[in-house]
Amino acid sequence: MERTYKLLVIDDSQEILVALDKYLQKKKFNVTTAADGLEGLKILKAEEGGFDLVITDLVMPFVSGVGVISILKKEFPNTPVVAITGYGEHPEALALEANADVVMEKPFDLDDLERQVNDLLARAAGS
Repeated sequence: MERTYKLLVIDDSQEILVALDKYLQKKKFNVTTAADGLEGLKILKAEEGGFDLVITDLVMPFVSGVGVISILKKEFPNTPVVAITGYGEHPEALALEANADVVMEKPFDLDDLERQVNDLLARAAGS
């Protein structure tokens, strides 16, 4: 039986959350969503066994994606992170500084996202 990967998607745009949730569920991922960084961190800490991968927006209220990534990488150093952003170059530099594994600019192609997710999961499984 093939393993189902657990993904956490954090974005303050309801539209993006719903779209990513639907798309990733269709691709057989077990998806949990959070509407902001604070909620995302609460879910991360509460999830038994953790998540296989986290996709987070960078610019959000309460706790930014950069904050989420920093905390995530301290507490779960082996969890890959895809940072997504609609804001030019500056947040990307921050995301890389915070150790995001991949930074994607919105709007991105969902197939590209799936490819990145699968690559990161394969790499994490291999390490």
